[in-house]
Amino acid sequence: MNQNERIRLTDSVNDVLVKMSEGNPGGLTVLIEIVKHGATIDPDCGEPILQILHLDSLGLYGSRIWMLYKDVCNQNLSKTLACIRGWQLGHVASETLNHAIDNRDNGLDLDAVCKKVKEDLPAFQL
Repeated sequence: MNQNERIRLTDSVNDVLVKMSEGNPGGLTVLIEIVKHGATIDPDCGEPILQILHLDSLGLYGSRIWMLYKDVCNQNLSKTLACIRGWQLGHVASETLNHAIDNRDNGLDLDAVCKKVKEDLPAFQL
């Protein structure tokens, strides 16, 4: 867990998007897509804001959210959310995710993470 989490219970959705995106347009785009489609992709998660809370716990903000989506997950929102859920479920370490972000997916078996998440959460839409 990140000791410097930014999101507070009193934050509005707009506040969360601003804090998490750090003004990065790519990061903001991914966050908006999570708000719009997160519940459909991952119905077991509940509110999409919970998926964003996981990003906060991972310490992923701004450009790093965009890099996870674009470079690691090939601009696939379902796979991006599977990475987040994979961390939350204990299938991938935060260090592995950060290494993949820093090295354009090197060291992360994205297909294996997606498979594990789908096994644990059959309703997850990949």
